[in-house]
Amino acid sequence: MDFSISRGLGLMRQTAPFVIFRMIVYFAITAAYIIATGTGAGVGWGIGGFGDEEFRASTTFWGGLIGFAGVAGVLFFLRDYLLYIVKAGHIAVMVELLQGGALPQGRGQIEHARAVVTARFGQASALFLLDRLIKGVLRLITGLVQGLLMLVPIPGLDKIMGLVRAYLRVAVGLLDEVMLAQAIRTKSDNPYTSAREALVLYGQNAKPIMINAVWLTAIVYALSFAVFVVMLAPAAAVVYLMPGNIAAGGVVFALLFAWAVKAALIEPFAIACMLQVFFKLTEGQTPDPEWEAKLTSASDKFRKMGEKAASWVSVKSAVKDAG
Repeated sequence: MDFSISRGLGLMRQTAPFVIFRMIVYFAITAAYIIATGTGAGVGWGIGGFGDEEFRASTTFWGGLIGFAGVAGVLFFLRDYLLYIVKAGHIAVMVELLQGGALPQGRGQIEHARAVVTARFGQASALFLLDRLIKGVLRLITGLVQGLLMLVPIPGLDKIMGLVRAYLRVAVGLLDEVMLAQAIRTKSDNPYTSAREALVLYGQNAKPIMINAVWLTAIVYALSFAVFVVMLAPAAAVVYLMPGNIAAGGVVFALLFAWAVKAALIEPFAIACMLQVFFKLTEGQTPDPEWEAKLTSASDKFRKMGEKAASWVSVKSAVKDAG
């Protein structure tokens, strides 16, 4: 492993204001799910009083489901702002610490991170589009680098190798935010150019980076599962206090609690470790033209990033000329 667990925990401690901010955001989301689901179930239970027990059970279930779906719908439209304000901001302050910088304390750290993210990426919608393009190219690179499958060398067992490929796709989920870190690391004025460079550097170092990502993914999901098991009892108690009988509600709420802990605490620790890996392995390297050509020919998303990079330069130049 090319990362230090103690260094990762140190980054979490040094960015404590952001960790607390993440906890507030993600536990508030969990609370919103529970409140909306309970309210919807209560309304459904009341409506069910006009029918028999089977009708009441049905309206209670659908009421809870509508409440849950309503919160999910709101979050779907807010997902780019979560990436912009919470995830990218936390990456920004961790990158500065890894490069030996100093950070303000308290809420000033969050404001500082927001200023850095705005300077590097512009609007939230632009960052969200860039993140989607990065994810697409990462999936392609994982497929191109066949040597990754040597992580579990069991020839002839197609089903097992299929599971390995699926696990690798999950592990890649840790890397998109690391690619965004390159723009902050290099202080680039063009996030699309820096993201393309980061993806080429990843391609050059895909196997060692993926080995570390596999380890960290295992840690993340093992800890998340442990939180899920611990939260089953209190989640069942919450369901018990709700009107009606929502089947599997305890499991759903336990999953929500586990997701909140994962997003607020476990995931940023994994990202702190992956930043160490990426910076260590790519230190002093320059993007390989062969890898860049390979990605350009194989990925329409990589080509689109090149087009976006060119238009970003044009906008910057136009603003400069106008001034």
